[in-house]
Amino acid sequence: MADTSGDGREDFNGSPLVVKVYTANGLTRETTKYQNLWPRPLARKWILMLFIGSCLLYCSRMAMPICAVSMATSFHWSKIDSGLVLGGFFWGYCFTQILGGHASDEVGGERVLFISSVLWALVTAGTPLLAHLGSHTLALMALARFLMGVLQGVFFPSLASLCSQHVVEEERGFLMSTMSSGSNLGILLAGGLGSLMLDRYGWESMFYSIGFLSGLWALIFWLCLIKGLEVAPKQMETSNDTQWSLSRTRLLSLFKKPPVWYSLHPLILHSLPIQDCLSFQPNPISTSVFVIFFLRAMMFTHMCASSTSYTLLSWLPTYFKESFPDAMESVYNVIPWLVAIPSALAGGCISGALINQGYSVGLVRKIMQFFAMGVSSVFIMLLSGAVPFTSAVIFVSAAIGLSTFSSSGVSVNVQDLCPSCAGAIYGFMNMLGAFIGLVLVFVSGYLIEVTLSWTTVFSLLTLVNGTGLGVFLIFGEGRRVDLYDYKKVTLI
Repeated sequence: MADTSGDGREDFNGSPLVVKVYTANGLTRETTKYQNLWPRPLARKWILMLFIGSCLLYCSRMAMPICAVSMATSFHWSKIDSGLVLGGFFWGYCFTQILGGHASDEVGGERVLFISSVLWALVTAGTPLLAHLGSHTLALMALARFLMGVLQGVFFPSLASLCSQHVVEEERGFLMSTMSSGSNLGILLAGGLGSLMLDRYGWESMFYSIGFLSGLWALIFWLCLIKGLEVAPKQMETSNDTQWSLSRTRLLSLFKKPPVWYSLHPLILHSLPIQDCLSFQPNPISTSVFVIFFLRAMMFTHMCASSTSYTLLSWLPTYFKESFPDAMESVYNVIPWLVAIPSALAGGCISGALINQGYSVGLVRKIMQFFAMGVSSVFIMLLSGAVPFTSAVIFVSAAIGLSTFSSSGVSVNVQDLCPSCAGAIYGFMNMLGAFIGLVLVFVSGYLIEVTLSWTTVFSLLTLVNGTGLGVFLIFGEGRRVDLYDYKKVTLI
């Protein structure tokens, strides 16, 4: 095994750092670190475009829930019918998480993002046409919603893969937090402007406008950032490949390889060496059993955080409607998301500043997650019992705002641990989060129906958050695990 010291990091604006590695047999080899990093001017363009893309993604995602009441009236849907249509998204969303991340790791997240964006823009714009196509409206809308989930399921795994390959660790929290802000802005715009369009021009107008804007964004994205781009996926410090270009042969080879879940299965279910799980990694990796705990802790915590977030998003409007029937909907449907936008950006800035000041990446991720799941749970529990409307809005806004810190915590942790396969692993744990979120939403509804009390739901969410946070604080880590044992390599 080789011997090492030093961190081998370069400046974000700097030229590639050439690292000479002395191996056990006395031979040397050179490798280039961070050779695929975006220069800062290019990074600004990517951040802006991805921010707008995240916003439109959530506008498109929220179009059907906002229009569901009007569509149910037009097509005579029952509550069960509406639930079937709305639930189709999450089943499709779970379906492509791993596949989208794996494809991004292999061929580059840029192209996966572009192709999927074009397709879900077309599905969005074509939804009204499908609705009026024939007599099977319910089945067609459920299919459209399922396809929307399938196509949008690749977005965030692709983003994780892209970020892990082109952004240094101290900048990753800010990028992911910016995307979180874009998502919250999309929810806000869909709820505000979408409701106005719905009242004045009908539900079809919302789908047409969002589909058009999404398609326009995809065109600009292609012309400004992707056209003529050479994608170099997975160029690791340990790789001997000098260049890679996308070709038909390379694309076809993806389908000849074992599926990515072949590599994830032993990693998650068995304590096997990491090199047996990440089959594409040619060099030996640490076989410490603690690496397994790091990855499992990250996945479990992300699953808990995502599921509680889905539950809050699903049931908070009902909570306010039942607890404060005379309150203005625009207040509790808008203010929490207004708070979430600057909160997410602040979390990214704080995490980057702490890392730049010398705090370890693992410690920073745990600090951010403590606020995202620990402190936010305090505000969730304060909603129990008799609470004035103003206090309830403040507590909900604080809880949702603090939960966005997860974008600088466990959500970005996969890029710290396994940047070479960040897309696939993020897709896997995002799939778990979405699936468990569906279960938790159902269980919460059952508890409300049986106990006639919101306290049990808020207690359940606090328990889930506390469990996930405890696991991450004990077993979470920020060091990379898909490379050589860097303590035994010398960098000069």
